[in-house]
Amino acid sequence: MTTVRAKKNLGQHFLTDKNIARKIVDSLQLETINSVLEIGPGMGVLTQFLLQNEKIKTTLVEIDRESVEYLKQHFPELEDRIISTDFLKMDLALHFQEPVAIIGNFPYNISSQIFFKILEYRDLVPEAVGMIQKEVAERIATGPGSKTYGILSVFLQAFYNIDYLFTVNEQVFNPPPKVKSAVIRLTRNETTHLNCNEKLFFQVVKSGFNQRRKTLRNSLKSLIRDEELKTQDIFSKRPEQLSVNEFEQLTRLIENQA
Repeated sequence: MTTVRAKKNLGQHFLTDKNIARKIVDSLQLETINSVLEIGPGMGVLTQFLLQNEKIKTTLVEIDRESVEYLKQHFPELEDRIISTDFLKMDLALHFQEPVAIIGNFPYNISSQIFFKILEYRDLVPEAVGMIQKEVAERIATGPGSKTYGILSVFLQAFYNIDYLFTVNEQVFNPPPKVKSAVIRLTRNETTHLNCNEKLFFQVVKSGFNQRRKTLRNSLKSLIRDEELKTQDIFSKRPEQLSVNEFEQLTRLIENQA
């Protein structure tokens, strides 16, 4: 098998520029990490550079059977470390007992879901480097006050430091996507637990951004029993104006209401 056909339903756009592939792999810091999981390796353009680092153990997860066969042929040393499944359905804790870094040219159509999955396993994943749609990368990396700041921004920034690393043009893919791409890096911060009820925090952030044009006084009214709470200044703001810490403060106010 000399090549793999890109499948539209899997959101496949194969990176063809080896210099960019090397740059993506070099973006991993791996200071205390010995394992790397690559999501959707396709034809192994990143894989070849991961394998040059003998200090790390590389594992691949790939849903496309044609790609799996290609990878087994071209990287026989990885045959026992190619997991043929959907990353979104994986239980990472079954495969990794030690911290694992995640890397990949993520399919655009599921990139947000991939980040939510990483967030779910945040205590196992200290670092992630992903190439995604530029617009999504900007949304994740931006701070409060921006129109692109949203649910994913707040959730990821609560537990990770985000670095927008570089932009990638459409021409270096086969087939070329219709949008520009970007590479970002997530590095686990020191937050082990939020300073509030985490389940309520997620509910508050989602409820706020689901009606982002409204003030929090209106978008969160189903969560507020204490009418006096609504008089506090924070409720006159819109969700994109609040930092992670302010969302924690807001959650505590709602949690402790009379």
